[in-house]
Amino acid sequence: MTTTAARPLVGRRLVVLTVLLSGLTAFGPLSMDLYLPAFPVLARELHAFQAQIQLTLTADVVGLVAGQLVLGPLSDAWGRRRLLVGSTAVCALASLLCALAPSAAVLTGWRFVQGFAGGGGIVLARAVAADLTTGVAAARLFSLFMTLSSVAPIIAPVLGGLLLVWTGSWPAMFHVLAVLNAALAVAIWLSVPETLPPEDRHVGGLRRTGRAFADLLRDRAFLGYALTVAFAYASLFGYISGSSFVLQEHYGLTATQFSAMFAVNAAGMVLLGLLNARLVGRFAVRRVLVLGLLTSSVAALVLVVVTAGGSLGVLAVLLPLFVVVATRGLVSSNATVLGVERGSRAAGSASAVLGACMFGGGVLVTPLVGLGPTGSPVPMALVVAGGAVAALLATVLLTRQAADEPTA
Repeated sequence: MTTTAARPLVGRRLVVLTVLLSGLTAFGPLSMDLYLPAFPVLARELHAFQAQIQLTLTADVVGLVAGQLVLGPLSDAWGRRRLLVGSTAVCALASLLCALAPSAAVLTGWRFVQGFAGGGGIVLARAVAADLTTGVAAARLFSLFMTLSSVAPIIAPVLGGLLLVWTGSWPAMFHVLAVLNAALAVAIWLSVPETLPPEDRHVGGLRRTGRAFADLLRDRAFLGYALTVAFAYASLFGYISGSSFVLQEHYGLTATQFSAMFAVNAAGMVLLGLLNARLVGRFAVRRVLVLGLLTSSVAALVLVVVTAGGSLGVLAVLLPLFVVVATRGLVSSNATVLGVERGSRAAGSASAVLGACMFGGGVLVTPLVGLGPTGSPVPMALVVAGGAVAALLATVLLTRQAADEPTA
């Protein structure tokens, strides 16, 4: 296997590369939430408090953010391939060690390592995609990536619950993650070439990295797209973290009905993500992004009105909620590809900032959903609406200078 892309990436090679990069993109969000159904079992078997088990999730998310911020810029100097192989192999080992953890504290430490390495896979997959594609082709590929990133944390608890019922063991979840990562590492070693030639790499260590971040954040349009990603994911995580309590405790859905609703919303996101790949071939990417943001904002405001009124039934809540979640398929991918293209001279750094904004936005708003009476739908609706409207404003107010560019 050579370290450079000596042959053009077309046909079967392109399909294989797309599958592998998609797997890397989905793994971080999947590993984040797969074990959520096992929290009570973990607390009992590790003799830990609920807060200690929840800290293992926080450690993973912090690792996902940190891994992207460190390994993304590092790949601009070292190249993509060896960091891809290394981070995936480390993630496989960390997953195995999570399964063997004897205490919540040890599990927390290995979850951070797992998240850090998984974050590397996410940011490096986007950097490789940015090296190989531009314009409409990039928008289509990023549409697939971001759909997977959005859907994975939604379906992961469902898969984890099935796995827990089947095996009756929480370590089995981490064994599965370890096997998946090991397979990805081998496949990457065999199939993914180096996509950043030595002459295009940047040197200069931490100072150069800091300068790259500063340059990106001084770019008004890039900052707008980064904030769009952050607020869009804040809106999505407001739904993920709050909908269970709201729909089951306040509106009386059964666990089966709630799972079905979650699946329908996830399907809507996937369908619009697939539709987005076609739309960007006919319309400007930024125009499709604004359409998705506007539709999401209107639906979110309707959600606030419905929940605040309190006199309408659950169907009046489910319909606008479906629109908000489904339109993530038109938002996240387009904001990300436009942001990466604004920072194309340092794609690794740009991908790192966007990835950190994605997970960071979700983490920061999650505690807000718990404010107010238990099961009250209003805090969730306000977080969902606030994120949707803020994402629209970030794009409309900060990215006008990019509106006339060919890729936007």
